[in-house]
Amino acid sequence: MMHRKESPASGRNLGAGILLLCSLAAPGWLEAQSFRDLKMPDRPLVLKAQGSFYVGGEKSKQTRVELGNLGPEGNITIHQMYVRFMIPKGGEKNVPVVMVHGATLTGKSWETTPDGRMGWDEYFVRKGHPVYVPDQVGRGRSGFNQAVINDVRAGLAPPERLPNFIRFSDEVVWPNFRFGAKPGEPYAETKFPVEAVDELSKQGVPDLTYSGLPVPTPTIRALADLAGELKGAVLMGHSQSGPFPLEAALLNPAAAKALVLVEPGRCPANYSEEQIRTLAAIPILAVYGDYLDTSTGISPEPFWKQSFDGCQALIRRINAAGGRAQMLYPPERGVRGNSHMIMQDRNHLQIADWILAWIRQQVTAKRGKKRAAAIPPGTVPASSERAR
Repeated sequence: MMHRKESPASGRNLGAGILLLCSLAAPGWLEAQSFRDLKMPDRPLVLKAQGSFYVGGEKSKQTRVELGNLGPEGNITIHQMYVRFMIPKGGEKNVPVVMVHGATLTGKSWETTPDGRMGWDEYFVRKGHPVYVPDQVGRGRSGFNQAVINDVRAGLAPPERLPNFIRFSDEVVWPNFRFGAKPGEPYAETKFPVEAVDELSKQGVPDLTYSGLPVPTPTIRALADLAGELKGAVLMGHSQSGPFPLEAALLNPAAAKALVLVEPGRCPANYSEEQIRTLAAIPILAVYGDYLDTSTGISPEPFWKQSFDGCQALIRRINAAGGRAQMLYPPERGVRGNSHMIMQDRNHLQIADWILAWIRQQVTAKRGKKRAAAIPPGTVPASSERAR
């Protein structure tokens, strides 16, 4: 196994400054991340199985033009959701965890961090949970439907039918993901590894969720179906997909063993009383990082503070109906500096341990019980610093 020795803090800060300047310079070729830079765990990862599969999808008959003139007209599959999984040896008895990524990203969000540390997907597996990581419908290995683009290109459809592909610029990422109020100027206590921000940039992909897919996105139905196939799962969403676990649970309540909303872009305020009663039967945890008052760089409004407040309001509604909804907000526990990409922050295993403890209390140890349990306070356990 390979191990990378940490440099002194002063040297690390100097290197980070140089890298930040490079990342915001004129467009050009970026240095490749080296395999040697990855931090390898001391112990092997022991799996019963790993692999991938697809959930959902529908047949679409398309013309020669829509297929890009690659042969005559025919049928293809669209709106399917790709899922990668790892099942630890002996982990079949533990509740599976499904981790869904946010806007302009893929399942890579949960894998190796931009600076080469173990991601949440592997860490949760090492803690005994089967983990399933989808790519949202329309992105990554789920693919997207190219038909309308080819129709417009051939003059068979008007340009306004083109979907709007969105991407975050490297500059907007800084305030929107709350690394710092301005590009290249990290907050003094930031937990995100800003020296590796260019590696995060490489994770970005075009996203047509808001204009190129059916409404609601087929990802929600696919998540509900996946949870059913797994005979129950913890559904975890991030950012854009933050509310997806709620929506999937309403489609298949029996399969939603718990919901974890990581920095959700919104917590719906328009649920009916019947929907609230359904959600009240499911343990729910919302998780937010620091610096919520930061302007996103997209609009002047403190979007993440508004989102946080909306989730607090939903938690109150659910608990008033007898539910078990909670907020995990690290600053209330004396932990400052977490970003929107909390699963990639330097203390990401500390956050993961809090979530895992909550899952043990709400799903494993107290399955079927209706009372809430507090998230254990504390700092990063020694076992989190080096994965078993």
